[in-house]
Amino acid sequence: MASFIQLLVIFSLLHLSLATRQLSEPTKDEQETEMYKFHYHNGPLLTGKISINFIWYGKFKPTQRTIISDFITSLSSSTSKHATNQLSVATWWKATEKYFSLLKSKKASPLFLSLGNQILDESYSLGKSLEDKHIKQLAAKGDQKNAINIVLTAADVAVDGFCSSRCGTHGSSLSSKNTPSKGKIYKFAYIWVGNSETQCAGQCAWPFHQPIYGPQAPTLVAPNNDVGSDGMVMNLASLLAGTVTNPFGNGYYQGPADAPLEAASACTGVYGSGAYPGYAGNLLVDPTSGASYNAHGANGRKFLLPALFDPSTSSCSTLV
Repeated sequence: MASFIQLLVIFSLLHLSLATRQLSEPTKDEQETEMYKFHYHNGPLLTGKISINFIWYGKFKPTQRTIISDFITSLSSSTSKHATNQLSVATWWKATEKYFSLLKSKKASPLFLSLGNQILDESYSLGKSLEDKHIKQLAAKGDQKNAINIVLTAADVAVDGFCSSRCGTHGSSLSSKNTPSKGKIYKFAYIWVGNSETQCAGQCAWPFHQPIYGPQAPTLVAPNNDVGSDGMVMNLASLLAGTVTNPFGNGYYQGPADAPLEAASACTGVYGSGAYPGYAGNLLVDPTSGASYNAHGANGRKFLLPALFDPSTSSCSTLV
C-alpha cells in the first residue's frame, strides 16, 4: 500500500507543478500535461438534501456501526460541539464547497448530508465472495432518490479487487425502484468500503497498521481503538468527497476518466502538514490514549481524515 501511496502522491505532485498551457498550438506533451490537470468536466454534482443510507453486509459489532455512523453525523456543523473549532469534521467537509463555488452555472441548492436508513444483512445473503454486480445489487436496497447508498462489507467478506487494487470504490447505477412519476429513470450514487482489518490492514488501514511495502515508520494508534473501523472511516471520507464532486464520472477529477484522481485521492497518503511517503504528517495526539487524529466529531469522537485537494490553490489542504 505504501508503494502505491508513494506513486500516487509523487504522480499528483509532478503533474500539479507542470506549467500552464501555452496559447500556441499544443504539442503532444502539452496535451498530455493538460489532461492531468484538475478539471471540471461539465457534469452534475450532488446538491440539495441528500440522505446517507448504510447497507451493512456481514457481521459488525454495534460499536463499529456507531463509529462510522458518528462520522456521517459529524459532517453537519450543527451536530458537533466542535463545529466552531477549525479542527472539526464539519470544517474538513466544508472544504468541498469550493468545488461548487467554482461552477459558473445557475446556483444550485447547497448540499446537506444527513444520516438516513440502515439496512443490516448479517446472513450474507449473497455469500462471502462478492463481485461488482453484487455491490450494485446491495446498494440498490437503499432509497435511490436524493441519496447516497453506502455498502460496508465485514472483515470476513472478500470483494473482487479488494486489497489487490482498491480499498473501496464509488459509482452510480440506474434506479430500479421508487422512480418518480412518468417512469423516468435516473442515476443514484453509491459507495462501497471494506473492513480490511484481517485481510489487508497494511494496505487499507495505514497508518494504523504497518505497511506491506515501502518505508516502515511506526504505526499510529487508531482514534477509536478499532483499526478496521477507523480505516473504513478514512476510506469512506475519501470516497464521499469524490462522490459529491464527481458522482457520475463527469464532474471534477484529474487524469484519465477510467482512473481519475478526485478531491481526496489526488492527495493520497496526506493527513497532516509535512506529510511525505511513509509519513502521514503532523497530527494531533490524544494525551490519554496516544491515538493520532486531526478532526473532532460528534459524540466526542476523534477521526483521522485525508487531505482534500483545493481547486483554488491546486494544492492538498489539511486541517493540521
